[in-house]
Amino acid sequence: MTESSPAWLVRSGGRGESEDFALENGFAAGGGFNEIPDLTEVATREEVKEIVRNAFPDSSPRTVSNYTSQLWAMRCVKPDDLIVLPLKTTSQIALGTVKDGYKFRNDEDLRKRHVISVNWQRTDVPRTAVKQDLLYSLGAAQTVCQITRNDGAWRLHQIMQTGVDPGARNEAVEAIAGEDIEATDASESTFDLERIGRDQIQAFVAEQFAGHDLAKLVAAVLSAEGFFTQVASPGPDGGIDIFAGAGPLGLDTPRLIVQVKSSPAPVNATVVRELHGVLSTHGADQALLVAWGGVNKVARQELRSQFFRVRVWDAEDLLNAVLRNYEQFSEEFRADLPLKRIWTLVEE
Repeated sequence: MTESSPAWLVRSGGRGESEDFALENGFAAGGGFNEIPDLTEVATREEVKEIVRNAFPDSSPRTVSNYTSQLWAMRCVKPDDLIVLPLKTTSQIALGTVKDGYKFRNDEDLRKRHVISVNWQRTDVPRTAVKQDLLYSLGAAQTVCQITRNDGAWRLHQIMQTGVDPGARNEAVEAIAGEDIEATDASESTFDLERIGRDQIQAFVAEQFAGHDLAKLVAAVLSAEGFFTQVASPGPDGGIDIFAGAGPLGLDTPRLIVQVKSSPAPVNATVVRELHGVLSTHGADQALLVAWGGVNKVARQELRSQFFRVRVWDAEDLLNAVLRNYEQFSEEFRADLPLKRIWTLVEE
């Protein structure tokens, strides 16, 4: 793999239902094409289009063209290309390199038949580590498409190596010249407007509530949910940013201690262990770790044994909590985080 290798967005089910299968078995699974047979011997886009027409005889020309683009994109993926999988189950991003390209598996689960063999190298990159323009490309609604805009391929290679998005290079161009890829490019796709909107809100929160101010936002959420809260002063806090308890004075159960990590980097297992260790010291029943960048794989495994004592909110969880309590916030907080509810048509 080189930094000039193409980058491809591949999803694993509309709700992430095939993500665990993909990560555990070294695949990028192109779910949603259950009616399509083996494409291993298909050599041209027109052949794919004919197969799609036969599989979906009642579909509109637009649908046929859309499915053709995605399936042909899957066939265009080559060894050493980069694969990016936005994870719906963890709100993180997985990155890896292609081993053997497209494969057809005779699996009873039809969602796991069309796959790409992948060597996953990072599976816990937080969305908050990716700049907004690249997140826009990752918001393409297609199951498979190529990422070319805003120097996306090079930046995804950098993220896979360092975990940090450096932004587009000044000399970068917006399209890859040469191959006929226009119909497989994310720039030609429809977009997941809800995902893009959530990414924009998260980027705003990261800027507006940076550092210790994020603890104030978390406290506002807990207050809206019925807790009496006390936010610790900035500075050394012994690992505790918020004390929260039920009842008018906060003396009733459940009693919570809350630690807030505003860094976009995933939290490691040491933080989880330390938080669990101070539970009894403060007489708390449970602990909440708000990790804006999520937790890494080791920390996630550590948390399995602490399910009834420690809970984690990443940026996505905190956003969910903000949205469900937004109307309960003070006018001051709503002014700092101006949001409005909109309706949009669901794209099938």
